[in-house]
Amino acid sequence: MNKKISRILRTNIVLYSLCLVAFALAAIPISPILAAAEGVAAVLIILISRRNSRAAQKSVRQYMDRFAGGLEKSLYELKYADHMLYAPLGMMVFDIHSGDVLWANDRFIALAAQEQTIFDSQVDQVVPEFHTHWLVEGKGECPELVVWNDRQYRVFGSLGRSDEMAGTKGSALATTYWMDVTETEEMRAKIRDTQPVAAILMLDNYEELMKGTPESKRSAVLAALEEKIGAWTAGADGMLLKYERDRYLFLFEERSFGAYAERRFDLLDSAREVVADDGVAATLSIGIGRDADSYDALLKNAALALEMALSRGGDQAVVKDRTNFSFYGGRSKLTEKRTKVKSRVMAGALGDLMDEAGQVYVMGHKYADMDSLGAAVGIVAIARKRGKKAQIVIDTENNAVHPALKSLQTLPEYANTFVSGGEAFLRAHPDTLLVVVDTNRPGSVESEQLLDACTRVAVIDHHRRGTSYIDKMALNYHEPYASSTCELVTELLGYLIDPTDLLRPEAEALLAGIVLDTKNFTNRTGGRTFEAAAYLRRTGADTSDVQRMFQSNLEDMISRYDIIRQAQLYREDLAIAVLEEECDRVTAAKASDELLTIKGVCASFVLYPKGESVYISARSLGDVNVQVIVEELGGGGNSTTAGGYLHYSDVEQAKEQLLKSIDKYFEN
Repeated sequence: MNKKISRILRTNIVLYSLCLVAFALAAIPISPILAAAEGVAAVLIILISRRNSRAAQKSVRQYMDRFAGGLEKSLYELKYADHMLYAPLGMMVFDIHSGDVLWANDRFIALAAQEQTIFDSQVDQVVPEFHTHWLVEGKGECPELVVWNDRQYRVFGSLGRSDEMAGTKGSALATTYWMDVTETEEMRAKIRDTQPVAAILMLDNYEELMKGTPESKRSAVLAALEEKIGAWTAGADGMLLKYERDRYLFLFEERSFGAYAERRFDLLDSAREVVADDGVAATLSIGIGRDADSYDALLKNAALALEMALSRGGDQAVVKDRTNFSFYGGRSKLTEKRTKVKSRVMAGALGDLMDEAGQVYVMGHKYADMDSLGAAVGIVAIARKRGKKAQIVIDTENNAVHPALKSLQTLPEYANTFVSGGEAFLRAHPDTLLVVVDTNRPGSVESEQLLDACTRVAVIDHHRRGTSYIDKMALNYHEPYASSTCELVTELLGYLIDPTDLLRPEAEALLAGIVLDTKNFTNRTGGRTFEAAAYLRRTGADTSDVQRMFQSNLEDMISRYDIIRQAQLYREDLAIAVLEEECDRVTAAKASDELLTIKGVCASFVLYPKGESVYISARSLGDVNVQVIVEELGGGGNSTTAGGYLHYSDVEQAKEQLLKSIDKYFEN
């Protein structure tokens, strides 16, 4: 308010003087004495104002001289002042506190286009939206470009004090230099907009689509799909090339990427409108590479993005830039799309790796569950058949598999089989083979030290791949369509050992892993799931013994129902339970499962503190992809089962972020 009043009262001194002279002339007929007095007053005001103006100019020049390096005033003042006055860069000096413009050179005055009023104005009047906080913070350059009179400027400057103002409290002069970078920024934007982007489009289910279509109509189905792709790519002025029966290469410019991303690559939705006679809808996976230094790197990014999309279940778009992955889509239910040919090839490759290894370790994720342990004992059985002693890296205290672990430890074949991560790390040597099961994320394994130490790593997993994954793999058997890792390992067993070579506790551990991840064969089950279960049943697995592994005591059941009691509905069909006290991971997971038995609930989330982190357990009946929701918070899993630990110290903060992630999921 004070600043506004000051601006109103600020008047040009010349106008003051003219008014006084006019009053003096008007008073001559009335009273010559009064007119003389008014004339004297006008002369005094003009003289005082000129003196003050000269003093201000002298102060600014002294400051400019000191700012330039403290040269002798007597030798350099006039020459330096002329140099500043006609400098090619616009210069402006103003009071940082009051905002008064004290001086500007000819170049700046020409930029401002207001020569008559610039010295009676303030900075925000001359240059609207110009912020000066960076000068107070001691920075030498304005952090953002200044847009002024339809031009873009990069502004440099500093603060200082003149000799005349040294005794004035709170006063400081800011000197700014204005560099016009409009053409440079326009060229930069043009180069950025014309950078190439490569996209590889792949028809996920080509075989299924062709199998469900009569031969006479197959060309029509493919033509309909290509029409959708052509319509989607038409607006980008790019190049579309079909280079395989189910793959297309699309090259376009960066200027079009924003529109595709904003529409979240809606080709994924329109492609599903192409349906075979048996009802199978076409699905696409899109891998996009951008922000690369060469076409070779660009295509590699696109191929990595496509591989990531396929490893996460397909029917989605993945963008890979210089450092990060971005995900679009991936919310549809997964269908079984793998063949036994791949299982047979992977079995042969795993057998060869074991034959060449001098030492075999098997490692799952932290806080092992039955899928992790069951898959590990299956690998141990394969190694035993090939004459190798495999050891399982596991924390024997902190896990969710105590009943199965005790049963296995009584077997003579499992003497000294279970070791800690530190012990395995100390014993590892160059020809060690490390088999990682039930996870593909380096941060989730039982021992990251051991993973880093081993040069030969095989990964067997069914979780959808995240942005962080194990990349140094001698073998990668990753099938997000499988119900569990135990299902994958059971298929490998069928090619590598005889049914009689599998011990009964091993078969039961494998079957328990399948039962756990399928929720008693109700979720994510396919024909291959039941084939694996039948194989294990034939090898001696007792379903009643498997059921006993999942029994809990009365205290755990009470804790579980206490969690359910605290649950609240969100968006009418999502159950969310937030606990203030620590909770056992198994109890939280079982509570998430039981929340799905409530009528109308299609997904459940349980949040609970543990140590310095907040853990989450998420479950779904399949309509909601909880993996996409939890992934936003740093977790992982698959479409119906997800979880992890979140880097939040407060449960309420974690809940707030969870709700934002849920809202984002449904908005998209």
